Amino acid sequence: MHNAYKGYGCAGKILMAGILLSLTLTTGCKKEQKAAGGAAAVQMTPVVSVFTVTTSPITLNTELPGRTSAYRIAEIRPQVGGIIQKRLFREGSDVKAGAVLYQIDPDSFQAAYDNAVAALGQAEANLPAARLRAARYRKLLQKKAVSQQELDDAEAEQRRLEALVRHGQAAVKSARINLNYTRITAPISGRIGRSSVTDGALVSAYQAQALTSIQQLDPIYVDVTQSTAELLRLKRKLESGNLRSSGERKVRVLLEDGSLYRHAGVLQFKDVTVDSTTGAVVLRVVVPNPEGDLLPGMFVRAQVYEGDNAAAILVPQQAVTRDPKGNPEALIVGADNKLERRSLVLERAVDDKWLVSKGLQAGEVMVIEGFQRVRAGMTVKPVPYVEPAAPKTPAGGGA
Repeated sequence: MHNAYKGYGCAGKILMAGILLSLTLTTGCKKEQKAAGGAAAVQMTPVVSVFTVTTSPITLNTELPGRTSAYRIAEIRPQVGGIIQKRLFREGSDVKAGAVLYQIDPDSFQAAYDNAVAALGQAEANLPAARLRAARYRKLLQKKAVSQQELDDAEAEQRRLEALVRHGQAAVKSARINLNYTRITAPISGRIGRSSVTDGALVSAYQAQALTSIQQLDPIYVDVTQSTAELLRLKRKLESGNLRSSGERKVRVLLEDGSLYRHAGVLQFKDVTVDSTTGAVVLRVVVPNPEGDLLPGMFVRAQVYEGDNAAAILVPQQAVTRDPKGNPEALIVGADNKLERRSLVLERAVDDKWLVSKGLQAGEVMVIEGFQRVRAGMTVKPVPYVEPAAPKTPAGGGA
């Protein structure tokens, strides 16, 4: 070939060099394709991390929103009218039942009481003579010394004076009650609020505006709401045997910052009326509050006991994916290590896992990592999943 192109001079040499370069490149590409094909054959089976589905007993709780309210509330109003002489409590302090809160000017009520006592004394002074007169007339009537009319008049006078005594006794009691009402006392123990009146204010009996209010905060109510749909779901699970109730009535309370309140409450009752606007019922929980950490009106969350599931299936949340419609699904390693796509029914999240009610059986092998590069029907190489170690905190801390 070299001799054939010898006559062409420089042009022949250039053409011959091009042909040799083309042959060299073609041979190299074929060798690279064969090498790449062999490597692809070696890495044909993808590796996925898997775990074996198991069952375990768990206790299920429902977390419900709610607000705190005072255990008892007493609005303080005067039962007699008058001038406030003195306020005898410190606003925001704790008071005991029976403690005097306000003193109304008692002078006019003391005078009314004294007048009632005097009237009663006068009636009681005249009554013995009337009784003796009536008794004497009854004896004299037998001897025909007095007429029947005179006896009737004596007995009528006796009954009139007896009625005056009873009237006087009632008047004394009423005057004593009104006099005692000038000392406005606390009907319950608890924390008292701000006063709406000051010394020298004029108040009237049973006025619309309360002078102050007392709230009992230990224990305290936590009122939470639960939808009727949740109640029906829970009832069906208990009836089917999926859940077993031990009658536990303890309730844990989570504060607004997410921390767990130190005292557990007790479920007192479930309301029998459904709120037509929300479709929910109220559950009332009684919670100890000796330190006064809970105040009326605080937003909290209550963990209410539902029941025990003796054979619950819990799977890591990262092992569950969603189809285009948002339905949960997972990849299962079946016979001959072939993948199968399985639709799931999730009940709820339990910590970092899903509680699966349908779609999985104990003993099945589920893909937890590596499903992004595989699909259903492929043959895979399963390896046990190893949880990553928690990061170590440097000794001594510090920012």
